[in-house]
Amino acid sequence: MSVEPASNELRERMERLGRNAVAAAAVLAQAGTEAKDGALAAAARAIRAGTARILEANARDVSAARAAALTAALLDRLALDERRVQSIAGGIEEVMALPDPIGTTAAEWRRPNGLRIQRVRVPLGVIGIIYESRPNVTADAGALCLKSGNAVILRGGSESRHSNAAIHACLVEGLTAAGLPADCIQLVPTTDRAAVGYMLAGMADYLDVIVPRGGKSLVARVQREARVPVIGHLEGNCHVYVDRDADVRMAQTIALNAKMRRTGICGAAETLLIDRGCVDTHLVPVVRTLLDAGCEVRGDPIAQKADRRVRAASEEDWYTEYLDAIIAVRVVDGVDDAIAHIAKYGSAHTESIVTQNEATAERFLQRVDSAIVLHNASTQFADGGEFGMGAEIGISTDRFHARGPVGVEQLTSYKYVVRGSGQVRP
Repeated sequence: MSVEPASNELRERMERLGRNAVAAAAVLAQAGTEAKDGALAAAARAIRAGTARILEANARDVSAARAAALTAALLDRLALDERRVQSIAGGIEEVMALPDPIGTTAAEWRRPNGLRIQRVRVPLGVIGIIYESRPNVTADAGALCLKSGNAVILRGGSESRHSNAAIHACLVEGLTAAGLPADCIQLVPTTDRAAVGYMLAGMADYLDVIVPRGGKSLVARVQREARVPVIGHLEGNCHVYVDRDADVRMAQTIALNAKMRRTGICGAAETLLIDRGCVDTHLVPVVRTLLDAGCEVRGDPIAQKADRRVRAASEEDWYTEYLDAIIAVRVVDGVDDAIAHIAKYGSAHTESIVTQNEATAERFLQRVDSAIVLHNASTQFADGGEFGMGAEIGISTDRFHARGPVGVEQLTSYKYVVRGSGQVRP
């Protein structure tokens, strides 16, 4: 993908955003919990009060998206109704109710020479967030960054620009009501594609980290071009492994939910692995449950025999994140073979084992090297809200800094505070 050159006017606008964010971050880092929570409460009230205005803005976006022939999945992510707007406000209040991580002591110890050392949580600084389609991300990201003491520059997709602007105005209203700088949460005021390139390559003096939230092409571009650290994941090729000791009804329920509850999210299962030891009892019921629900199944030769509707899987299918009502099915030789398959083809996102055998479950949970591993639960629980984090900016498959759902605590760093009584080093 070529990088669009930024005009002088765009560069100045982006630089101004950066300077304002740095100044706001310095103020926000010293703000108390009461001020941050007051801003969040006021923002939630503003969103509820502004529901009609937000829906009107969203209707403009949806109309343009339909005219541009966006897919049904993208339209669903974009569209708001009164219930979704209320949910956005409720999400802000859930973040407000979380403990404030800033200033908390993560660890503390005393040295033999009397020095007292503490590891204390501090904000990251200024976060850039680039996202697509979903207007709720504007509120979620703004709220999480505010609660964690970080200034943020938001760059939403052009398809949701009116919705994002309406929601952002409510966040600014909350900040102003609490006496915090409006620049704590800024929205890139242009749909110019060159703005993304400039955020990635030209704002290293202002941004401390970038978080992409969107499709594979967006995340790949961010990871390739960014000149600051990135928190994110490229793909969610998630697996459900049905062990020989699985309850068959549980396996049917979990596999169906993991694939079909919402097919377009990163926690949706893309591959189903069945233990050869339970093929005779589990393969047909689980596969037919998926097929009868409208899911296309692509299987290996054994899986194809389960039902004439199963299509042949290719090698590429094991690597594929479908984000659609399609799943690949393979028979494996027990838990170790399942672990090997996930290691080869997976994206280190989310994997689940279905089994009543605790020892087998522990082997899977300990040896699968993914950000989230589950036992007897759907992969669709890969979500910050479901983890009790209030909301998330995304799921990270990185091994540095943050891994799994990126919530308030994951948007912090730490510093060491050392207290002495006159000690000098010999």
